Amino acid sequence: MAGPLSAWPWENLGIYKYLLYGPLLGKVLYTRTQEGSFKDDWCLHILIICIARALLHQLWNSFVNMLFLTRTRRINRLGYDFKQIDKEWDWDNFILLQALIASISCYIYPPFIDNVPLWNTKGFVAILTLHVGISEPLYYWVHRYFHKGYLFTQYHSTHHSSPVLHPYTGADATFLEHLALSTVIGIPIIGSHMMGYGSRSMIYGYPLVFDFLRCLGHSNVEVVPHQLFETLPFLRYLLYTPTYHSLHHTDMGTNFCLFMPFFDTIWKTINNKSWELHKKLSSDAGKDRRTIPDFVFLAHVVDLTSAMHAPFVIRSFASLPYQTRLFLLVCWPSVLIVMLMMWVWSKTFLVSFYNLRGRLHETWSVPRFGFQYFLPFAKEGINKHIEQAILRADRLGVKIISLAALNKNEALNGGGTLFVNKHPNLRVRVVHGNTLTAAVILNEIPEDVKEVFLTGATSKLGRAIALYLSQRRVRVLMLTSSTERFEKIQKEAPLEYQSYFVQVTKYQAARSCKTWIVGKWITPREQSWAPTGTHFHQFVVPPIFSFRRDCTYGDLAAMRLPDDVQGLGNCEYTMDRGVVHACHAGGVVHLLEGWTHHEVGALDVARIDVVWNAALKHGLKPVSNSSEQKSSRMPCYEETKDSERNT
Repeated sequence: MAGPLSAWPWENLGIYKYLLYGPLLGKVLYTRTQEGSFKDDWCLHILIICIARALLHQLWNSFVNMLFLTRTRRINRLGYDFKQIDKEWDWDNFILLQALIASISCYIYPPFIDNVPLWNTKGFVAILTLHVGISEPLYYWVHRYFHKGYLFTQYHSTHHSSPVLHPYTGADATFLEHLALSTVIGIPIIGSHMMGYGSRSMIYGYPLVFDFLRCLGHSNVEVVPHQLFETLPFLRYLLYTPTYHSLHHTDMGTNFCLFMPFFDTIWKTINNKSWELHKKLSSDAGKDRRTIPDFVFLAHVVDLTSAMHAPFVIRSFASLPYQTRLFLLVCWPSVLIVMLMMWVWSKTFLVSFYNLRGRLHETWSVPRFGFQYFLPFAKEGINKHIEQAILRADRLGVKIISLAALNKNEALNGGGTLFVNKHPNLRVRVVHGNTLTAAVILNEIPEDVKEVFLTGATSKLGRAIALYLSQRRVRVLMLTSSTERFEKIQKEAPLEYQSYFVQVTKYQAARSCKTWIVGKWITPREQSWAPTGTHFHQFVVPPIFSFRRDCTYGDLAAMRLPDDVQGLGNCEYTMDRGVVHACHAGGVVHLLEGWTHHEVGALDVARIDVVWNAALKHGLKPVSNSSEQKSSRMPCYEETKDSERNT
């Protein structure tokens, strides 16, 4: 059983816990309407401090997850996985707790914040003295006791269960621990006020400095230069570092202090590696000492709102499949400014990473938004970014670089052919991943389907899907106005299968077909021609609107990564947790199989089943139920041809 006071009182309220701030907000609004002023309203001060503290933690989260800035400074090289993110989801409970404690204090003793000056030098000295003389040693001994027996197993072990430190880890603890921490924070503030030296600067400043230093210690990013301690050696006893506190989480019998290693020194619990390791990590900061990735997925930003679906914006939001939220629309103007800045100055940057079977997989992003790929004057610049990313991967020793979505657009670079032809001596293999995308779509189509309607039929994927389905004797209605392109694809099929190709030029021709494969974006009006009960398979980005309630819509082609993936903590666009786009998965399969050929340009239809079976062999799983059911029984392309030869 959990120990007493280990659970938070509002644990089951979910997002409704924020209603507990309601009385404070109500008091502020009441004061404003009745007195026409916010002057000396302690409720307002408490709310402002709470917002400032939450913003401080958010800024630290953004900094820590900006891997393009912090990659070479990370102490623990592992990533934050979904389990840790969920465990630390309610990291802000302590802010609510201390807001309630402050509210009770101000209600009992109203003059607490009234008639105090903005600044008081004696107050600064008093609060510093109380912190060093009482809060630091008190925290040290309470912390040590929480590492013993019952207190550790029932309480403090929760905090130490996070495998990789993060600013939110410092706030992730039980209710009892935060009651003790609230006492540690409260003593200097209340004490200086009772001494007659209180000031608003200290009421605001002390909690924010306290939180800043807590976030610093749990940041997993070494930002304190070792030269500071070499110039002023005594400072190493007055200020801890991220490295110092990370040693406490790896060697839990050492480094118990709050912020000042002086107390570990006098009570002989300092880790002997503290200064040496800090100097090593600080010296290496800025150097390219990272582990070279084996695989890179080269993505791009989809649109202005989904740009905020990144770990360095809001970690919890990025750990869930992307959905348009109201707060995203509020942030739209600031994202627009960032987009314009990226257009002018930015270059391809690291977004996220995970590990799979001892190999590092990274996601890089081209600093361009989806709509920019359709601007004629932007084509050359985008290709330059992609080319530079490929050459950079080649220099680093990356084995596979997989192109996402519009980065492999046929009109842009021929599905990656442009780069392979321009640089024939590339060691990195360039992969568009469309072979597995085609396999996923084809394995979603029920075996008893005899007719499909295909849009985007002349694209790489559309062509491969049409050719494959014709081998299964499925009639393919290809929507295209170009008879020349239609006949070109038709003639690629063996003569006995060419009759299964039918050219159509209008959506009306498909009004009796219940299987639509959408490779080109279609409007709700065009969807209206589909009969009731139609299922829309799709490989178009962004996905089409789910307009018809009497029809069903498939997701974008995707696969679930193997169960042994490590450090994966963000969702890929609208994909579920652990699920990636099929083109991403195609690059992963290319790496796991050790294939040494480029996969660019037109799809090799004969390899669709080869890639599909390889994906299943390595533990990648289809997402749709139909694919899961068919993965073990669907006849492959070669089996169909052999069977018909025998006949």
